[in-house]
Amino acid sequence: MQALIDKIVAQPALHSRWLNTLSMMENAGAKKIKNCEDPIFVNEIILKHAAEEARHAYYLKKQINKIEEKACPTYEKRFLLAPNTSYNYLNMLDVKICKYLKSNFGYTHHKLKYAAYLLVTYAIEVRADELYPIYQNSLNATQSSVTVKSIIAEEKNHLEEMTNQLKEFSKDWEALTQHALKVEEELFNLWQEELEIEVAKK
Repeated sequence: MQALIDKIVAQPALHSRWLNTLSMMENAGAKKIKNCEDPIFVNEIILKHAAEEARHAYYLKKQINKIEEKACPTYEKRFLLAPNTSYNYLNMLDVKICKYLKSNFGYTHHKLKYAAYLLVTYAIEVRADELYPIYQNSLNATQSSVTVKSIIAEEKNHLEEMTNQLKEFSKDWEALTQHALKVEEELFNLWQEELEIEVAKK
């Protein structure tokens, strides 16, 4: 993944679309968290996560101006990298994990939403904990004015918080997370393949 991101960062047009893609995916995460909230029993951590994911989306969007001013004004496909997979990534992860929880644990309604929120968010935080430092390595190597250091710090905190919530939620939390990570890895590999094909064309 490092070599791929190095290639993206080296080309301003690709780099702008990369940042916009990450922004779109962070925004999708914020919306997904809000959709999982119970209207009455929502807790402080869920509110914090939704707010921080939305802020990440805004922060990444603002970083684009350091590369190309007025580039990628929206999340239209032409302003994204691997748009189809990027759009569907989080939703497919949620759908697959919900099916798993329904069929294996019989979860429904709020419990299903909450369990899916925990597992989907955990898997995404594990991925973010790996992906953003790789991206930061590329930024450091090129002495870019773009930085994602603040996001890296917050995602680490998110991962710790999700782990603690999962431990409270189920004694089988480790088995649950291993399944979620496996599903996420399959989707990530598809996303990476589409990114590589798109970058190779440039």
